[in-house]
Amino acid sequence: MKLRSVPLPLDEANAFVAQHHRHHKPVIGHKFSIGAALGEKIVGIVIVGRPVSRMRDDGATLEVTRLCTDGTKNACSFLYGAAARAAFALGFSRIGTYTLPEEGGASLRGAGWKLIGERGGGAWGRQDRPRVDKHPTQGKLLWEAGA
Repeated sequence: MKLRSVPLPLDEANAFVAQHHRHHKPVIGHKFSIGAALGEKIVGIVIVGRPVSRMRDDGATLEVTRLCTDGTKNACSFLYGAAARAAFALGFSRIGTYTLPEEGGASLRGAGWKLIGERGGGAWGRQDRPRVDKHPTQGKLLWEAGA
């Protein structure tokens, strides 16, 4: 069988994230979500939204905020490619995502994305505004695909 893309409402994509993602929880909002289906079974999802960094939120850029699979071969590359094609079809000129250094990036390279470079990590909390971090805080790698 061949992977095919299917549109997903955010609640279904978030349910998949809650069940399968290694280090992130479901998201609050999105521009769109896509599922990778093998037959009738969803084997992976990608959630795309506005960039988390306000410096990248220029109106022409989207960001993959979650991507996870059940381990099905090639599903990650399939979803990164589907997300980029959908973003460009909607008129956006860039789409990016961040990975942890230990994640490698083979699926991004396989989908034609380019490594832009390392970006600093950090905590959301500050001395006058304490917060509990619920996500990895180390430096991350920025990847992009452009139209």
